[in-house]
Amino acid sequence: MRRLDRSSRQEADEPAGDSYRDAEVTALLERHRLPVREVPFARQIFVNRNLRLDKIDVVGFDMDYTLAMYHLRQLEELAFRMTTRRMIDHLGYPEVLAGLAYDPDFVIRGLVVDKQAGNIFKMDRHNHCGRAYHGKRVLPYEEVKRLYREEKIHLSLPRFAWIDTLFALPEACLFAEIIECLEGRGERVPYAKLYDDIRNSIDTVHRDDTLKQIVKADLPRFLVKDLELGPALHKLRSGGKKLFLLTNSFADYTEAVMSFILDGVLPEYPSWKNYFDVILTGAQKPGWFSEERPVLQLSARGEVLGPAAALERGVVYQGGSLHAFERLGGIGGDRVLYVGDHIYGDILRSRKSSLWRTCMIVPELEAELAWLEKSSPSLEEMARLEELRARLDDEISVRKAGLNALDRRLERDARDPATRTQVEAERREMKHELEQLRRAVRDADARVRELERAVELGFNKYWGLTFKEGNENSRFGEQIEDYACIYTSRVSNFVFYSPMQYLRALRAAMPHERLMLRMAPYGEEHAPPAAGARPSKTRGTGADESVPPG
Repeated sequence: MRRLDRSSRQEADEPAGDSYRDAEVTALLERHRLPVREVPFARQIFVNRNLRLDKIDVVGFDMDYTLAMYHLRQLEELAFRMTTRRMIDHLGYPEVLAGLAYDPDFVIRGLVVDKQAGNIFKMDRHNHCGRAYHGKRVLPYEEVKRLYREEKIHLSLPRFAWIDTLFALPEACLFAEIIECLEGRGERVPYAKLYDDIRNSIDTVHRDDTLKQIVKADLPRFLVKDLELGPALHKLRSGGKKLFLLTNSFADYTEAVMSFILDGVLPEYPSWKNYFDVILTGAQKPGWFSEERPVLQLSARGEVLGPAAALERGVVYQGGSLHAFERLGGIGGDRVLYVGDHIYGDILRSRKSSLWRTCMIVPELEAELAWLEKSSPSLEEMARLEELRARLDDEISVRKAGLNALDRRLERDARDPATRTQVEAERREMKHELEQLRRAVRDADARVRELERAVELGFNKYWGLTFKEGNENSRFGEQIEDYACIYTSRVSNFVFYSPMQYLRALRAAMPHERLMLRMAPYGEEHAPPAAGARPSKTRGTGADESVPPG
């Protein structure tokens, strides 16, 4: 059951052969391949929309948190401390805040800050608020319901801030810690002003290079040197693909970071610049995808020489825009794959402004997949109990209907004592069975809740799993599914795949289709993400697409 795309219609008009039955084909499929490394589950590339890598001519990369992976705890603690210090020294916040500690478990991507109420909460794919905290205090159910479940939440409102980048984690943690500290001292906290002060302070320490200077002075402490990154980029180049770098970082910081992670990794590439056909710094994404700016050529010392007339290998450029880049490079369309970590600045904006295909880097995948693998016995037991609960519910419904029928029969037809005795006996037996079934459902429900709690809170005691909220995808997980053609934990995972690989998505299916096992398991070109039970909603017009980062 596959709709034929244009490329296959000509062949579809021809009679179908049966060469797939040939003994030689069977032997080829059963023969051991050339030696390849098995792909660990946490290092796999996951597919939302089919992607033929042999149709990709150009692959572009963001730098921070994409090519350059950071030791997150060290960098986040640095940003947390520098922001706190700036607020004390420049904005008049009390010295007691200097004693606050960064809690990395309390912040994950996909959280929402309520600047009006001073809360942080997590949402599922339907924008339904699950768990929430005020400071570090969990909000009771009734308060969550009153604040967030009695009216639709519009995250595009100034009241809310969406924590969708790894850079934003320290600010969310600091917001909660300051509220916890100051309100614990009996002080009144103006929540919106507090968040804006944190936001401005953390922006300043990034913008004025004070944080980056510390990082540059001790690169091994802050940067992960992934020795598979160079081979992965080389493999893409060997497959005939051109590579480009598109980063918001400026040339001096880009030079320091990229030299550390790539220089000397492979003898064929003595300098990191040798990997890339175009290097574009200071891009100012997400505006880069929609605004018009000239591409500026830089000298070897980083000085602006003027607008670029062409894009040359080995030259570093600054600024520009999508239109200028495609015009100067003679590239564009769906033969470009762009790889980034920022759901808004890299993935959503590139999909909305261009035909580029998208790959999102999600470092959180590795830890969560490792935990789920470790928790597989609990997950398997939960699956069995879910199926059992469905069967129990069906049997309960049958017996409730049966009891109603027996009650009507007693009222209408059972005047004869013998008949009445028989009906009452049937009714007692059915009530007994119903009570047994209800007890089984209660116990199964309690066991499922116990297992869910162990799996979720064993991973993160505050928020549970990153990509789930209850039984639904989290809003963060849903956005990855909506906007990323493929996603994976790190760029070096491409080393496990052929640059000609056909990355196939599971077939998108509605609930009634998923029950038909004979359905084709894979989707077609540019198919929407598969997955079970996706929400019914209009694509391309939602308010979510205008939500600014952070």
